[in-house]
Amino acid sequence: MPDPIKMVTLKDGTKRYRFVVDIGRDADGKRKQLTVTTDTKREAVAELARIRHQRSAGSLVAPSKMTVNELLDLWVKTATRDVEEATASNYENAMRPVRIRLGHKRLQELTEDDIEDLIDWMLTSGRRRGGKPGTGLSLRSVRLTLGRLRAALNLAVRRHLVARNVAADVKISREATKKAPKTQHVPWSQPEVKAFLEAIKGHRLYAVMLLTLIANRPAEVCGVRWDEDVDLDGAGTIAIGNTRTIVYDRSLEKGQRNKAVEKGAKSDAGERTLPLPAPVHRALRAFRALQASERLQAGEAYEGSGYVLVDELGRPWKTDKLRREAYKLMEAAGVRKVRLYDARHACLSWMANNGVPDTVVSAWAGHSDLSFTKRVYVHPDPESLRAGSEKLGELLS
Repeated sequence: MPDPIKMVTLKDGTKRYRFVVDIGRDADGKRKQLTVTTDTKREAVAELARIRHQRSAGSLVAPSKMTVNELLDLWVKTATRDVEEATASNYENAMRPVRIRLGHKRLQELTEDDIEDLIDWMLTSGRRRGGKPGTGLSLRSVRLTLGRLRAALNLAVRRHLVARNVAADVKISREATKKAPKTQHVPWSQPEVKAFLEAIKGHRLYAVMLLTLIANRPAEVCGVRWDEDVDLDGAGTIAIGNTRTIVYDRSLEKGQRNKAVEKGAKSDAGERTLPLPAPVHRALRAFRALQASERLQAGEAYEGSGYVLVDELGRPWKTDKLRREAYKLMEAAGVRKVRLYDARHACLSWMANNGVPDTVVSAWAGHSDLSFTKRVYVHPDPESLRAGSEKLGELLS
């Protein structure tokens, strides 16, 4: 068998050693070859042996000009093969900082230093939307991006595009974690809930705000339908399952990229039927009657979408509008501004702290994991802590 290593003479007269070796086939079945040039024959022999060994072991990483952006395109296509549009959008959005900062870089030139630089940039000035551009992103966003990038690089390792995952051992430093702004979300107390409801009685959105307070997520409130989900004349229940959530679609024109997507519940446990508390039942009856009057007044201009949460012309709302209008009501009522999710937390905390069994609280919230409900959604309020103090007083007296 002829020696594959040949001595070659460069234009300047320098002697080099070169060989061509098969390294597999491309996606079309075409043979791929690699040309290697070394300074000495000993180096050429060693390199040829290494390549042949890795090729037989299935661990050979051939030189490639693939960029980080091209890898992310491949990963997004693979990772979103069987997921909902909203999830696919979240994956793509999580990778935006990587594309901005590292997308142009050759994949095989990517280093741990590059990943650490990415993290530092995200924490200090990586924000592009959803706040003031040029400020730092939250720790949650950075962790999400880092996790997705690790997954993409794991795919690159499996496809033999790189030898190792350079993000595998990169962590957010303790110093960066300490410096990152901490946002503490404190749900309403019982007096705050009562003050808010008292202030908005008679408002068109009174029934809608009650739905958020009985622990319905904003997307669930926007997705509930009169005919399919609400039973006011029989059992007095509301079925939770259909949701209208926002997906950020970069293919649309600016100003129209937040589009509503209708889908099912987040999980099997999320599909639930709740008995309506009497005040909510009465408020929904009044809201349905009001919408019937609005429909008569609007005539043919009325859309008749069938959703519970609609404007005066029957057009359904998206979750961003629901939040904006809720904040306006909070300001007008003179109560502390909280996220709608914190209104949900307030309800669940009140139930848990007032004798409702944990299993019922978890089922009401639409969770399959009871410990998750207790850990994340149940907050000890001052009244419950005072009751605990009274019990300890009985023990210690």
